[in-house]
Amino acid sequence: MNNKLLKYAYIKGYIINNNLSDYLSTANKNLALLTSDDEIILDEVANKYELKTYYFKDKEILPRVNSVLGFLKNIYPSSILDVGSGRGVFLFPFMCEFENCEVTSIDILPWRVAMMNNIKTGGVSNLNSYLMDITKCELFDNSFDCVTLLEVLEHIENVADAVKNAVRMSKRYIVVSVPSKEDDNPGHIHLLTKDILTSIFNKCGVSNLKFSGVNGHLILIARK
Repeated sequence: MNNKLLKYAYIKGYIINNNLSDYLSTANKNLALLTSDDEIILDEVANKYELKTYYFKDKEILPRVNSVLGFLKNIYPSSILDVGSGRGVFLFPFMCEFENCEVTSIDILPWRVAMMNNIKTGGVSNLNSYLMDITKCELFDNSFDCVTLLEVLEHIENVADAVKNAVRMSKRYIVVSVPSKEDDNPGHIHLLTKDILTSIFNKCGVSNLKFSGVNGHLILIARK
């Protein structure tokens, strides 16, 4: 898997889910068998409908994302829940690296979930996406090898419930990244320090915690 295939999966899924009849013959082709002519047609659809394909451009992976990917390469999860996947800053590089992993993505923004659902419909069958709030999540206990909460907790009012649910659903690991210093982002309602996160995870019965720092971000690897 690579960013180019993710992009075309997204466009194919958009065509199918919106029943754009003029392009369905191309959209229904196997993702791995697309020709250069097919790609031209799909790019034309993306331009016509102003799809945000720049999310899939090859670009340098952020240091904090590289740090998390480096850890995940050591444990090689067979399943993962990514909370607040957003624009795919972490999830898309992860899917390119771990193409056989069963991926579940949740987000509270409908258009983010729609983008992920288009990717699935377009040929990435190991991706499932749900409109869901981690503080009220009803997915099953011990469902995922790893739960990732990357640049998420600082946006959530009830951090304790988010962590409690992440711990409940994880079989093995919970990975967190948060800003390590105050900033001017109005969506950041907490500054979650090492001590605060330690207290929250300890109250959830998790004490095996490893912290590191990357370019203004605090990263926590918690093991159940």
